[in-house]
Amino acid sequence: MTEVPGAPQGEPPHEELEPQDAGPEPDSSEVDPEAAPEEDAEPVDPTSPDYEGPRRRARREREERRAAQARAEAIEQARREAKRRVHSNGAEPAKVPTRGVIRGLKVLMWSALASVLAVALGLVLYFTPIMSVRHIAVSGLTTLTEPEVLTAAAVPQGTPLLQVDTDVVAERVATIRRVASARVQRDYPSTLRIIVVERVPVAVKDYPDGPHLFDKDGVDFAAAPPPQGLPYLDTDNPGPTDPPTKAALQVLLSLRPEVASQVARIGAPSVASLTLTLLDGRQVIWGTTDRTEEKALKLGALLTQPGQTYDVSSPDLPTVK
Repeated sequence: MTEVPGAPQGEPPHEELEPQDAGPEPDSSEVDPEAAPEEDAEPVDPTSPDYEGPRRRARREREERRAAQARAEAIEQARREAKRRVHSNGAEPAKVPTRGVIRGLKVLMWSALASVLAVALGLVLYFTPIMSVRHIAVSGLTTLTEPEVLTAAAVPQGTPLLQVDTDVVAERVATIRRVASARVQRDYPSTLRIIVVERVPVAVKDYPDGPHLFDKDGVDFAAAPPPQGLPYLDTDNPGPTDPPTKAALQVLLSLRPEVASQVARIGAPSVASLTLTLLDGRQVIWGTTDRTEEKALKLGALLTQPGQTYDVSSPDLPTVK
């Protein structure tokens, strides 16, 4: 009998044993083809909610693979973004200006250029004789002469028009007593225009040095012979601030032309006792300046009646004597 190495002495050699019956083979429809069953796993009821069949397991694994791939792509994208920020020193990429912004910048640039050119042109015209005073045109004169106005204006020839202060020149011309108002205009390229409004006499008063002319504002603007038909003013202190003078001139200006042409004198010892003397010697008692327009209208009708004294001091009861 041959001995088997490694076997204890005195023991019979092992005989080859046949495998024992492991029982019936499991049904192939209940075995997961992708995983071997664990030997000690407890059987799971297919109707249990925890049971995971082949399809559910395959679906779960596909979802896990997709989630892992998405996470890997997100990590890669974050890595690339971090690398881009490192290369650009953390600066955001420059935005391309829109068409509206470009158009606005162009408009701003051209506006600035136009402003600069306008300022430059103004400086040239202000400090150089390119557009200077070569002609002075005076209009509105009736009694005054042009040399009188030019002397008062005192604008040297060759002065740049932009350097002429038109208000100051007008004030100098208005210092002439016969001038009621003056206006000065620049007429480019080289003309200065002076428009004068002269005072118009409405009354005259005798003084030791001769008759003086008064305008509608009571200004004594000239000592000269009066125009024909100008009424005389009888007041103590005639002037633009004298109340009797202002009242008398108010009455004269309210009269209708056909009546005013008949007045020879107007007396104003006070504002409450105004009287008119007509060219033919008739008298008009005017009274105060109340209801002046109504009195002037009534006087025009009364003068058509014969009489020597016409009283319109009470326009409700005008009388003729």
